[in-house]
Amino acid sequence: MNTTLFQCKPPKLTGSCVESKRDEIKAFFVNTWQTYESLFAQINNDEAYYEKPEPLRHPLIFYYGHTATFFINKLILGKYIDTRINRRLESICAVGVDEMSWDDLNTDNYDWPSVNEVQAYRDSVYQKVINVITTMPLSLPIKQDSLAWIILMGCEHERIHLETSSVIMRMLSLEHLTPNEHWSACAEFGEAPENRLIEIPEKTVTLGKSDIDLTYGWDNEYGTLTVDVQNFKASQYLVSNHEFLSFVKAGGYQKPSYWDEEGRNWLSYKKPNFPVFWHEKNGEYFQRNLNQIIPLPLSWPAEVNYLEAKAFCNWKSEQTGTYIRMPTEAEWYLLRDYVPDDLLAWDRAPGNVNLERYASSCPVNAIQSAATHAGEPIFDIVGNVWQWTESAIDGFNGFKVHPLYDDFSTPTFDGKHNLIKGGSWISTGNEAIKSSRYAFRRHFFQHAGFRYIESKHKDVPVTQMNSFETDVKVSQQLECHYGVSKSGIHNYPKAIANIVIQAANVNSLTLDKCLDLGCSVGRTSFELARYFSHIDGVDFSARFIQHGVQLQNNKPVRYALPNQGDIAHYKEYALDESLLNTKHHIEFSQGDATNLKAKFSHYDAILAQHILEQSYDPSLFLQNIHERLNQHGLLIITSDYQFDEKVTDKSKWIGGIKVNGENVTGFDGLVERLSPHFTFIDESNVTREIKISDRQSLVSNTHVTIWKKK
Repeated sequence: MNTTLFQCKPPKLTGSCVESKRDEIKAFFVNTWQTYESLFAQINNDEAYYEKPEPLRHPLIFYYGHTATFFINKLILGKYIDTRINRRLESICAVGVDEMSWDDLNTDNYDWPSVNEVQAYRDSVYQKVINVITTMPLSLPIKQDSLAWIILMGCEHERIHLETSSVIMRMLSLEHLTPNEHWSACAEFGEAPENRLIEIPEKTVTLGKSDIDLTYGWDNEYGTLTVDVQNFKASQYLVSNHEFLSFVKAGGYQKPSYWDEEGRNWLSYKKPNFPVFWHEKNGEYFQRNLNQIIPLPLSWPAEVNYLEAKAFCNWKSEQTGTYIRMPTEAEWYLLRDYVPDDLLAWDRAPGNVNLERYASSCPVNAIQSAATHAGEPIFDIVGNVWQWTESAIDGFNGFKVHPLYDDFSTPTFDGKHNLIKGGSWISTGNEAIKSSRYAFRRHFFQHAGFRYIESKHKDVPVTQMNSFETDVKVSQQLECHYGVSKSGIHNYPKAIANIVIQAANVNSLTLDKCLDLGCSVGRTSFELARYFSHIDGVDFSARFIQHGVQLQNNKPVRYALPNQGDIAHYKEYALDESLLNTKHHIEFSQGDATNLKAKFSHYDAILAQHILEQSYDPSLFLQNIHERLNQHGLLIITSDYQFDEKVTDKSKWIGGIKVNGENVTGFDGLVERLSPHFTFIDESNVTREIKISDRQSLVSNTHVTIWKKK
């Protein structure tokens, strides 16, 4: 009998009554929050929150606080609220990890809060968000620039981490968990069915979520891509533990020939003999579920990463003499098209999804999702476990980021993250909708398994990854940092680095640690690393950082710069040897300059590049930055003082305003806020060129001021 928590379905973006929609949004938020709390309520001691059973993830205390800080950080960024609840928590619990080069997994860098502190914080955030929902202006339909959209974003974000946290809990020792009635596993076992292949005819499919879709969506879901999919045969069931056990018994983990290069590297590092959620004792296999260990349920789906699934397919190909692989995203959609309707229209989902049945997987032959036009039944097209695909994630045509979460997707557009489709038993909200698109590193574990297909075509029809950066703002920064100016203007980031070094020499500064805030795509950090022993390059957006990291890893960056109309210049840049030699001195990180983690401290010099005009609270930044500098350290600020109400509420501008009828410039604002802790020592002006097209540039006269800590 199902005793899992009832799940509200995602609110439609349309409606005829504003107040009814407000109530619907509030109910969705409350349901999201209560479900998350219920999951964590299974942890029976505080010490368990600080364990790291998965080394590639933070401890659970981070995730317990993270989803709440997300609401506050986005509301602050969007200028919907102006007061933080707990600055420390909203810093250290702000940024999740996906094993990117700029992710910080070093526990020594964190002074984790107590469980009681996080609980009290969550209580405060809950009341704050309830109040925001109750009082916010609301019009229908809800659009992406609406405050209601940000509330839905926070809810969907917490539902993502409901799943992430449950995966980590499956790796905790059972002594740390006390099951409750809301998280009961399936009790059905039985023998696994014999898998067979079902013919799927060719079809042209158009992928992408419509701009007028009725539900919230993440940025990578929007846009369009039309794919001609050739016929193939699909397995009737997900690969069961029984079917995968044959691969294990055949020595699949000991035969490198079944694994690709990435898989062999993972094998060498992890040295596994069977899937991560399996246990072996006295020659018998068991499976770890969320809060229990049971004899290996042979009829349940095998839960593996992409590398394991790919090796199984290669082994299966050898066994059958045919070409076996996982489906692409487009091929999965051919199967999904057999399932009528979607989450909002279902009385009960045609699969083990949305927490409607169990808090675990169930037999692969328990729930028929659909039947083909030929009447052939197919099981678990949706739900049970996510299904790995052969497709690396990329943006569809027309992809654009949301301004308040501009790095939700783009860091994964690297060819290293493969899409998972269909949802799992714990997938709710957006995750359970047809158009959802999530991707993970190929060696990561989720509640994920796979089905296989037989194809006559040995080349996987993978959509071509866009190897050129096409986001105009990012491309403009890459050109500013690494391009060659035809107008004779000097390289701006290099000129700024030279000013920093000259000021350091004049003031006999120790060249040990330097913080490059607003490092963008990294050129100034590379230049400064010629002189400083260590550089922390920090930027708010991973969209920029990832290019600096790519160069740091000795890989070229490619970008498209607009020329005329549809014509663009395609450029490539790799670090020259002089800069490449400095790469080991740099650590790139994602961070909010106004609310940095405590580890960013004890610097000899801090360079703040255009932080003021890009900050939601420049005054707060200026008032606190001295705490991160050594005595007599230097603060170098670059700014054009062009504040924008879309970024910074006018009440927080430090210049370009009148006070008591008198003009207050940006520099006046600097003097007022920095004088208590700094002595002004020098200033200069540096020309900055931002290329708009082949024949257009935005040229500004940047003010550079240098301050010495008293």
